[in-house]
Amino acid sequence: MVSLSNYADVGSMAQSLQQSIDAAVKRVQQQAAGTGGATGKVQEYEQSVNKSAMNAAPFATNIGTLVKDTSRLNVFSSLASNDPADFYKFSVTSAGAVTLGTVGDSGVRLQLMDRGGKIVADSNKDAGASYDAFQKLKSGQMSLDKGDYTLRVARDKDVPVKDSKSYGVQLRMGNYSKDYDTIAKQPAKGDNPFGNNTKLQGLASILGAGGGSTNAASALLGGDSISNYYAGRGSLLNTVL
Repeated sequence: MVSLSNYADVGSMAQSLQQSIDAAVKRVQQQAAGTGGATGKVQEYEQSVNKSAMNAAPFATNIGTLVKDTSRLNVFSSLASNDPADFYKFSVTSAGAVTLGTVGDSGVRLQLMDRGGKIVADSNKDAGASYDAFQKLKSGQMSLDKGDYTLRVARDKDVPVKDSKSYGVQLRMGNYSKDYDTIAKQPAKGDNPFGNNTKLQGLASILGAGGGSTNAASALLGGDSISNYYAGRGSLLNTVL
């Protein structure tokens, strides 16, 4: 029988782990602080959100809108042990050159995708033209069209999935006068990303997250047996990119 003291120990361990993650994210945020590209007195905004329990691009965390010579978008977070990837979405209001900056632990891979899911930039040195595009993006020499984009953050292929990684990513177009920080925390326990949205519930059914289906492909996507579907943060959906 498990005693109440054991439950207290587990709770203490969980709290300690969250404090460690928060401290690591804060260090990354401090590393990113700077005035490069800032004009005048910069207005600062910050939001703290929980990442979705569904670890796939359609459930990406929104980090804001990129406006030329106005906004800088920053996201700070951590890949927890055995968490394969994080997804973030943002919008670009007009075509123009974008600069991407990164801080944090080594061994983190970034992939930028357009609205159709095509990878337009990749930090993996073996990614060919996508890697070349990533280097241009870092130096502010790559233009993005107006539209919606998704950023996928994962580990380099040679980094064990059990290794936690803290990271920060910055995006801007030219100068900026408004700085938007997003602190992305781990999903809340029992989080339901679908709510009452029937369209998302339908997508969950297709991906095998809704249960009740006997589709073997859905089981594979969910990384589980046919009797227990789940396309969440540990699913094979995150290994196909």
